[in-house]
Amino acid sequence: MKMTGSQVVAEVLLDHGVDTVFGYPGGTALNIYDELYKYSDRIKHVLTAHEQGAAHAADGYARATGKTGVVFSTSGPGATNLVTGIATAFMDSIPMVAITANVPDSLIGRDTFQEICITGVTLPITKHNYFVNRIEDLEPALREAFKIANSGRKGPVLVDITKDVTAASIEYTSKTPLELKPRPVMERDDIAAIVKLINAAEKPVAYIGGGVVASDACKELTALLEKADIPATYTLMAAGVVGYDSDLNLGLIGMHGSVAANRAIDQADLVVAFGARFSDRVALNPDKFAKRAKIVQIDIDRSEINKNVMVDKCCVGDIKEFITRALPYIEEQNHTEWHERVVGWKKKERIVKSPECKLHPQEILSTICDMTDEDTIYVTDVGQHQMWAAQYLKHNKAKKFITSGGLGTMGFGYGAAIGAQMGCPKDRVIHITGDGSFHMNLNEACTAVSENLPIITIIMNNKVLGMVYQWQTIFYENRYSNTTPERKTDFVKLAEAFGAKGYRAETCEEFTAAMEKALQSEGPVWIDCLISREERVLPMIPGGKTVEDMIID
Repeated sequence: MKMTGSQVVAEVLLDHGVDTVFGYPGGTALNIYDELYKYSDRIKHVLTAHEQGAAHAADGYARATGKTGVVFSTSGPGATNLVTGIATAFMDSIPMVAITANVPDSLIGRDTFQEICITGVTLPITKHNYFVNRIEDLEPALREAFKIANSGRKGPVLVDITKDVTAASIEYTSKTPLELKPRPVMERDDIAAIVKLINAAEKPVAYIGGGVVASDACKELTALLEKADIPATYTLMAAGVVGYDSDLNLGLIGMHGSVAANRAIDQADLVVAFGARFSDRVALNPDKFAKRAKIVQIDIDRSEINKNVMVDKCCVGDIKEFITRALPYIEEQNHTEWHERVVGWKKKERIVKSPECKLHPQEILSTICDMTDEDTIYVTDVGQHQMWAAQYLKHNKAKKFITSGGLGTMGFGYGAAIGAQMGCPKDRVIHITGDGSFHMNLNEACTAVSENLPIITIIMNNKVLGMVYQWQTIFYENRYSNTTPERKTDFVKLAEAFGAKGYRAETCEEFTAAMEKALQSEGPVWIDCLISREERVLPMIPGGKTVEDMIID
């Protein structure tokens, strides 16, 4: 039947199973938003306070549900406000489709009010993007956008549509989504060679990345690790793939990883990287990373092979397919001596607490875990609180720890928490942030209140920009340049001003009491937790250094 471009947008979303979108209207997007009004019984639009919050919400929705996140904006500043959110999704390989409206085609290139070449701006931070200025190109571009976002290594795609296209008409017929691009064909010899190395290893370690989650291969990987008796480390993107209580879980790897994880990598004779890219926060000194080991990399993105760390064997393809094909040939192993050694390192780990503080981050996180179930979704901003959360939360399921890893986006948390809660309304969502990050995104409280979302925000408030402050303490002789802003924000009063509930805690007892009230509330709650600025994220390996340079106290 004959439809306008705006109707085509809505219909393509429905064809792809989209029922929730995030965004902010504006002049060039009016036709699309008028159509969304008519489709409101089938597509829920969540109005955020800012387009960046909308992009982070679409991202959080995608991470929590495994579906494609969708975000809308108008032209000019509306579109450019999406950039940080798109880049965040790009760095962490999150499937997202950003749909922006632009000025009419006749006004393109004339410095028109709120005109921007958003395809040019986002070219380096999208898998692909489209500029649609003909109605005939609209449907194919939208369908291809969903295909590309979910094919191979996932990521964001942007479709920019001129306003005249949203008003023009064309014949439209509903179709099923396009088939995803074929995955790389894995060579049997590559699989056999890696299996041989695993079977021969005496001190193996698995290094797990977000590719395992993207491939939905958590169960399969666990089966392989248990059969081959391989202890595992993980990146931020893979928290929960190996359960907190598992004897094979060595903890987070890298700059703020556990002593056991980093020492195991250093002492291993085989390191197998599953869907991980050897970032600079993991391989801080690439030339000395796992220097005693054969290194194996399995990844769907060929460009990641030998990019940061040179490997001995590789296999390009889907993680789940690799494990499924390899597992029958993996021998039952029992690396008793190696296991005892790495577990010994794990047992010796200790938590360093500031004596000046009545309420410690570790106590906060432990209390949260004790009071919630394993289906709780934790969303963080970026900074010290993020690392403490990664280190001390009892991760037992994948997709339950949502954080900005690659880009390290302060201000990510509240928007992402809103997206996660909209996507998983039956699950408890807890947003963990610091006072620095929270000042960047607390405007999204109005969104959480308007949608009556029961998100609990835990603010680790040390009144400094904690992670940079920590670096200035260790490496810059206590020269605290612009990290002690001395802000006087009263988060309890501010929460109430937004229409949320606010509590303050200075002791563990006060925090427990506040959590009990928060868990019984229907709408958003903030808990302002006063901690010492002298609390440190430890262990820590300085940039460019190795496990030999690890700071543990």
